[in-house]
Amino acid sequence: MSKVCTNCSKGSLMAGRYSNRVRATKFNPTGKHRVYPNLQWATVPAGGRVKLCTRCIKAGKHLKMPKVKA
Repeated sequence: MSKVCTNCSKGSLMAGRYSNRVRATKFNPTGKHRVYPNLQWATVPAGGRVKLCTRCIKAGKHLKMPKVKA
């Protein structure tokens, strides 16, 4: 199963991660890390279940989705 929302195609991002101490002294930077979307299983009224991000679920977009092929 891919880590992408089936409705809005939201996927992973690369994000920077530096503490205040690292920025102040320039020692031991930790670099970037990957951030994944919050995907949850949602039931579609046409039948079936899909993985959607919580933003789409909160907006109720899963209630308006067409029938999903399994």
